[in-house]
Amino acid sequence: MKGIKLYCLVLLYFTGSGAVWGQIKPLLDVPYVQSSSNIVNSMIKLANVTKGDIVYDLGCGDGRIIVAAAKQFGAVGTGFDIDPKRIAEANANAKSAGVADKATFVVADLFDVDLTKATVVTIYLLPTVNLQLRPKLLALRPGTRIVSHAFGMGDWKPERMEEVDGSTIYLWIVPKRE
Repeated sequence: MKGIKLYCLVLLYFTGSGAVWGQIKPLLDVPYVQSSSNIVNSMIKLANVTKGDIVYDLGCGDGRIIVAAAKQFGAVGTGFDIDPKRIAEANANAKSAGVADKATFVVADLFDVDLTKATVVTIYLLPTVNLQLRPKLLALRPGTRIVSHAFGMGDWKPERMEEVDGSTIYLWIVPKRE
């Protein structure tokens, strides 16, 4: 649901000790599914990422797109995910790859994120979420590149599409405003 953060309480059971309240976890609109290295590399190449780019990954998971853009092209980037566990993994991955100075990861609802500084936005979200996000993406600076793994944006036709490992990668460029 757009703009509403939903949480579910997890009840943990321990043998012999009864029920113990666990932690509050976010109820995700999109399940966490990793993109393969081939798809990640294809996404950042399709977006023509360069050292001067600011890459935002919405629903960043373990941070692999931001880490790859920083490591391969010297871009700076920020990944956003509602799951604190994924953000912790992303930070560990950036540190391990030696790009923690170029990669930032933030626990956030992607609908609440200010995208205005991005020159490239990457997503691997479901079609319904893409459609909800589309007005926010179209409001970005003309020329901003948007790359999606697997899912389109309704009637907004992509500039390019590529098939990689049985998945489609889409590229849109935010048009000039009239």
